[in-house]
Amino acid sequence: MRELQEREHGVGHDYAKGSPHIRHHTIRDRLITGLHGLVQQVIDRNGQCRVLELGAGHGTFTDHLVAAGAQVTVTEMSMPSVLFLRSRFDRNTNVTVIHDKDGTAAYQAGPVDAVVCISVLHHIPDYLGTVKRLVDQIVPGGAFLSAQDPLWYPRRTRVSIGLDRNAYFAWRLGQGQLSRGLATRMRRLRGVYDDSNEADMVEYHVVRDGVDEEALREVLATTFEDVEVQRYWSTQSGLLQAVGERFFPPTTFNLVATKRR
Repeated sequence: MRELQEREHGVGHDYAKGSPHIRHHTIRDRLITGLHGLVQQVIDRNGQCRVLELGAGHGTFTDHLVAAGAQVTVTEMSMPSVLFLRSRFDRNTNVTVIHDKDGTAAYQAGPVDAVVCISVLHHIPDYLGTVKRLVDQIVPGGAFLSAQDPLWYPRRTRVSIGLDRNAYFAWRLGQGQLSRGLATRMRRLRGVYDDSNEADMVEYHVVRDGVDEEALREVLATTFEDVEVQRYWSTQSGLLQAVGERFFPPTTFNLVATKRR
């Protein structure tokens, strides 16, 4: 997976291009507000907020965590992104960047006050097991936030899935990637997933049918006093995002757990 991540997210990769939570201000602003509120709540309870941020990409939201008053340890699997992050935060003593070569670095980050995973869990096959291990590192009074993960497909209606896939396909065609889009779509229809193809193993969430938000809620409810799932429509196209926010069923969710026991 690390090699595929580096191929898909190599030098010059534009994370904003296909990331609704970065592209669309309604999603981005809501997430930023949530991050600031979470950090402030933890500081009020614990006097500090040491954040472990998984898969930070180019640090789009790391800046906001630091601005809110957090000390942030970032893990990133793609070496090109690690180099970018180290350059970006070279003079910021509140940010530590770790190259997660084998997917285990986050478990060695030590005690933290909060864990933040933004558009990450759907890339982890055993996301429930991962979350359990991450929560073990959070001290009492701490918090956990996961954002921009696709809702679990088996619980969604055909209409919801159809609108989601067609919106994505329409956006993909607009990027001038007709051949890639059609080839990938044909593999989906046949139920084929190529574990050597970054389009299958990095980009497409349907490989694991999305993320089971209710299962995550149950896992976190055993440890945190408050757990909230926030469902919303999310797609890459600006026009379809604006329409979908008003009329289409949710496709994506954020999850916020606070007041660790």
